[in-house]
Amino acid sequence: MIIKTSLLILILMIPNAALGQSQAVCSGQQRTSFVCAQPIWPAGREREKNLTVRFRVVFDRPAGETSFLRITGSTLYRICFNGQFLGHGPARAGHGYYRVDQWQLNRERLEDQNLVTIDVAGYNVNSYYVLDQPSFLQAEIISDGKVIVSTAGKGAAFEARILTERIQKVQRYSFQRPFIEYYRMDQGSSQGLSRPQAAIAQVDCAVLAPKKLIPRGIAYPRFNCIQPLAHVATGRIEQNVEVNRLWKDRSLVNIGPKLKGYKESELEVIPSIELQRLRTSSIDTQDKDYSSEPSFTLKANTFRIIDLGTNLTGFIGLRVHCQEKTKLYISFDEILSQGDVDFKRLGCVNAVAYELEPGDYPLESFEPYTLRYAKLSVLQGNCTISSAYLREIVNDETDEAQFACSNNKLNRIFEAARQTFKQNSLDIFMDCPSRERAGWLCDSFFTARVAYDLTGHTDIEKNFIENFLLPASFEHLPPGMLPMCYPADHNDEVFIPNWAMWFVVQLEEYAARSGDTALVQALQPKVMALIDYFKPFKNQDGLLEKLDGWVFVEWSKANSLVQDLSYPSNMLYAKMLTAAGSMYQNPDLIKEAQMIKEVIRRQSFDGEFFVDNAIRQNGKLVVTDNHTEICQYAAFYFDIATPRTHPVLWQRLHTDFGPQRPQTKAFAHVHPANAFIGNYLRLELLSRHGLNGQLTEEIAGYFLYMADKTGTLWENISTTASCNHGFASHTAHCLYRDTLGLYALSHQTKTVTLRFADVGLDWCQGTLPTPDGPVKLSWRIEEDTIAYNLDVPAGYTLDIENDSSKRLKRE
Repeated sequence: MIIKTSLLILILMIPNAALGQSQAVCSGQQRTSFVCAQPIWPAGREREKNLTVRFRVVFDRPAGETSFLRITGSTLYRICFNGQFLGHGPARAGHGYYRVDQWQLNRERLEDQNLVTIDVAGYNVNSYYVLDQPSFLQAEIISDGKVIVSTAGKGAAFEARILTERIQKVQRYSFQRPFIEYYRMDQGSSQGLSRPQAAIAQVDCAVLAPKKLIPRGIAYPRFNCIQPLAHVATGRIEQNVEVNRLWKDRSLVNIGPKLKGYKESELEVIPSIELQRLRTSSIDTQDKDYSSEPSFTLKANTFRIIDLGTNLTGFIGLRVHCQEKTKLYISFDEILSQGDVDFKRLGCVNAVAYELEPGDYPLESFEPYTLRYAKLSVLQGNCTISSAYLREIVNDETDEAQFACSNNKLNRIFEAARQTFKQNSLDIFMDCPSRERAGWLCDSFFTARVAYDLTGHTDIEKNFIENFLLPASFEHLPPGMLPMCYPADHNDEVFIPNWAMWFVVQLEEYAARSGDTALVQALQPKVMALIDYFKPFKNQDGLLEKLDGWVFVEWSKANSLVQDLSYPSNMLYAKMLTAAGSMYQNPDLIKEAQMIKEVIRRQSFDGEFFVDNAIRQNGKLVVTDNHTEICQYAAFYFDIATPRTHPVLWQRLHTDFGPQRPQTKAFAHVHPANAFIGNYLRLELLSRHGLNGQLTEEIAGYFLYMADKTGTLWENISTTASCNHGFASHTAHCLYRDTLGLYALSHQTKTVTLRFADVGLDWCQGTLPTPDGPVKLSWRIEEDTIAYNLDVPAGYTLDIENDSSKRLKRE
């Protein structure tokens, strides 16, 4: 299905009175400590799994001009101010540290009596998304420097109650994320959000030990409410259908010390099983504007599928009027599977459930989810649904960045890349905003480049890297090894040695982008400890052999060709040593890297292609005949080979490989690459060697079908996994650098490098933000001339290269 608007999303300014929500306005002040607030939690329950607590305070209108809420907590919080949404957090930090947020309380929203509610979910399970740390809330409201509300400090005190309507003993959402949301609600459930006089069943809270507090460090998200664009289908469902083989994810059946949660036998409800026992018995396909029927009624055993128009991330909201006791499921996914929503396609429980007594309910999920399509199914009762929306949680700093050209296919891809970046770059760089929301290394190498382009700073990257610095060590991992994703808990002791190498490679680029020598130097002990970790794995040739952990090259056949000795892994190892040697002025590391490259050239290249691996047989290392596409790209990307040293192989790679290869089946014995990371390394090589026109053409071949199907870019070349993956936004970096020709931009040296090439376009224009003001470049073709215009901030210098067949003319 094609995206329904060229703008990709339609932001609906829904009246606050209709939804009881508001936009968040964030204070620019930064403070790492509280005036008097202390961390609190219901006494003795700070390590209890999946306990949600509502903290609530009523206070008179402050006399001061400026009022704000300073807050941190564990695990996650949501704030409402006078019944309207204010914020969600906190920003993530490394183990034992907590980032402090500040949310401004707008004077226009202040009343004679004001209500702030803070819902805090304390998960207390290991995950890749948030840390397994004891629950707490620490918060205070300040007005013109005076504390008027706090947790266990001065001013009015917060009342607390257990949010029993959120069922506690439920299954995990996924292996990588904590619990699903399942609610049992009556009319009193939402009163504490909007009625200052509503009585609540209080619980006593204890003051906990002081926390290590650090600055948020990055901007706050945007929380616009987005209305669905279309009704897709309606129909009927059957319940309690027999299923021959139920899907039971590891996050349901493998609960124990290595994966915390509630065991299947303890669960009060199991939505993943109940949903599988539903069958769509009839479906009426529709394609009509959502606005033509914004309110609709669903009776028992009926459903409706709505379409947001683009794959988006945020909090699912709607208003529900129940005429009788109702059971409502909201299941969702990024795509339609055979015209329906498959809640388990991504290997997680994409569903939120509500059991509702008769009455009116403004519902909004506590957790953010990723979806284009939502299926609203009523299993019991009768309800009217209105004001459906998704409150997005996205990066708010990408609007100034612009790209447009004469080929609208590329424009759609750029906007899909921007949308992908916005959803995956909040407090850290995430792999995906759905199944994991995890800060994966290697993914971050690519996303960090895009952050520099689209936001004009390295703030998110600094937070991301700083999190690896904060803990003295990483539990469950060998000494010296870095976690493959972080902040995360790795109780199963799984790590990816390759991803730790990518951390060092990214750190070198971060040093150049940011000029942050302090953070780079502070990480030297961890980088050197990582290098020490690898030393026992070096064989007599100086190559790494029989690496422990999950040796990961990319999602392709290459991942099964990593033992006993992986040549792509050693190519990356040489690059890591070079990066560390350069950052820390250690020529011995650079010399070792050169030696490793020479050994790889001798052993891995068989005269036609580079071989992926060698195995140890009878004490002798035997090179196999396994070849993958990614291995060839790694050889060129990590400077093992060049077009000069291996001209025949390079000719084959850039002419016979690429997005057309599945059709031509050229060199079928070379196993194909996947999106991550092979296709991206390929584009990097085309750029490095000046094949900008081919690169621009291949971008359309690789990514247009993704942009048109979901409005975001994917983890794989197919929909078998996430359709919204942060690294994939790197396509925007390619469009700026290689299609537009804004080849390099340094905020540190204040230099702009242009490289014009023949890319098959009539015109192109783009804007990149910098701390000193935007850089704007536009050009158009006039017969044998490229007429261009460039605006740069004061003090920036310009370097121009012309690789095109046309002369240049500056206007």
